[in-house]
Amino acid sequence: MAITLVLEDLVEVPMDLRSLPDFRSWAASDAFPERGRIDYVTGRILVDMSPEDLHTHGKVKTELIVVLGQRIKQAGLGELYTDRARVTCPGADLSAEPDVVFVSERSLDSGRVRLVPKAGAAPGRYIELEGPPDLVVEIVSDASVRKDTEYLPAAYYRAGVDEYWLIDARGDTIAFRIARRGPAAYEPTTPDDEGYQYSPVLGCRYRLDRGENAKGRAVYDLRTRAEPPEF
Repeated sequence: MAITLVLEDLVEVPMDLRSLPDFRSWAASDAFPERGRIDYVTGRILVDMSPEDLHTHGKVKTELIVVLGQRIKQAGLGELYTDRARVTCPGADLSAEPDVVFVSERSLDSGRVRLVPKAGAAPGRYIELEGPPDLVVEIVSDASVRKDTEYLPAAYYRAGVDEYWLIDARGDTIAFRIARRGPAAYEPTTPDDEGYQYSPVLGCRYRLDRGENAKGRAVYDLRTRAEPPEF
């Protein structure tokens, strides 16, 4: 299969890389870049070496990790990962590093998702998740618009990911969408009268707000309502 290389900065990619197994071997090697985000999506290598925007990306991700992490830990729901947590789904020809990843205990216990050990390392050391996680979050940056809105949603759907959150905080208002699996693609959740969207995977309603602190810097608040959906 021919490889399409999409470069947004200079990265030295092995010339003999022809498939997902080749990419996985490279990603696990010492030659793989230590910075930037590099994904393999159905024959495309997507490279983003741009710095992370502190207020429209970094702060958003931190708020998600704090709020979601607390609920997941307290309820014993599973594992939450971020930053360079590689997710590989061979059946969908996909290997990516989502901004946020949630894997339920049920998915791990059933073998739907497998923790891939680090070669030659002590027990308990892992470098990759193999199989479709329950929930994936992508936060749009200037360099990732097409990837986050076209390439990755289609790939995550093919892989079997149950829920896809897409957040774009670059504009005057925040675009926050929780999408669930439909018959042929992800389908957006309809917000309730107060703007909350229901996450079946986490069993909560969520709304993402943005304000300013006393110094005029952006502050994000992922508001939560732990209640069942309305049918």
